[in-house]
Amino acid sequence: MEVDCPPEESISSAFDEDSVELGDVKDMRLEADAIVNDVLFAVTEMHVSQSLTSALDVAYINVETREGNRYCLELTEAGLRVVGYAFDEVNEELNTQYHETVYSLLDTLSPGYREAFGNALLQRLEKLKQNGQ
Repeated sequence: MEVDCPPEESISSAFDEDSVELGDVKDMRLEADAIVNDVLFAVTEMHVSQSLTSALDVAYINVETREGNRYCLELTEAGLRVVGYAFDEVNEELNTQYHETVYSLLDTLSPGYREAFGNALLQRLEKLKQNGQ
């Protein structure tokens, strides 16, 4: 499924720069929304879980890669990690690696993401080149 999202808007990340902080704690629910909006163009489906409880310190994101693989991701101050291999699934026995960014995590999970992100970057560079001449 293709998403009508101009790549030039999607590549610039609001994840770190526009994060909402309450004292020294980031609101992970808002961070999760920003992550979804940032990379939705490069995956088949992605949304913040409505059935798993999110809080200031943790949020869950469901993602389906372009290859059709589904994951449940946990977002905390430590980063993002896979906690389940289906939407809304948290397997406490999984001991997966944390990733600092959603880009790093998706890059390891999905060659289709990597290709879509690379194509979006090339399109943006071409547009900048055309505007510069």
